[in-house]
Amino acid sequence: MPLTEAGIYAAALRLIDADGVEALTMRKLATALDANPMSLYHHVPNKDAVLRGVARMVGTQFRTVTLKDAPWQERIRLLATDFRTLAHRHPKLMAYSFSHQADFIQPEDPFWVALTAILDAAGVPHSELPLISALVGAVITGVLTAELNGALHRWSSLKPPTVGEDGFTPPDHDENRVFRLALDTIIMGLESRLAAGGDGQGAGH
Repeated sequence: MPLTEAGIYAAALRLIDADGVEALTMRKLATALDANPMSLYHHVPNKDAVLRGVARMVGTQFRTVTLKDAPWQERIRLLATDFRTLAHRHPKLMAYSFSHQADFIQPEDPFWVALTAILDAAGVPHSELPLISALVGAVITGVLTAELNGALHRWSSLKPPTVGEDGFTPPDHDENRVFRLALDTIIMGLESRLAAGGDGQGAGH
């Protein structure tokens, strides 16, 4: 079967899902494809290009939120939850992408496009839209990174230093609840910011 970029990316994703990004090499990829390693370079120049292609391919799996008539708060919750579902479908790739690839989110990325559209509809002033969108995106991906690499579980297991043994209730480690709490915090902050601007409509609207 002839090599194609799509086939290379699909094989790379299977290897990443199994063993992680760090374990992926061009030689292992060639073996998985039953191909000569040098033949891969006719389609992709290096491992970084493979990773970018895999990231783009996974990005197409993201389901863009279409509930345009729903309140913006509900649209953000659905958007973030769908993005989290995708992250858990390919946790090794997504954790690496959030931590190592600064160019993971591109202007045409479905998550970014949907997020900016939701915040625009919510009434974020056009002058603040890029910064607020970046901040919300960073918080969501930050929480997901901590969830995927286990840091969130570890932090939630620590006993607050001011609470004695008798006053500490062991956490239930419900990551779904923690993610909802993060979204609620983001949304309440946006609601407060928009309310402080009167009707929430900026000069750009």
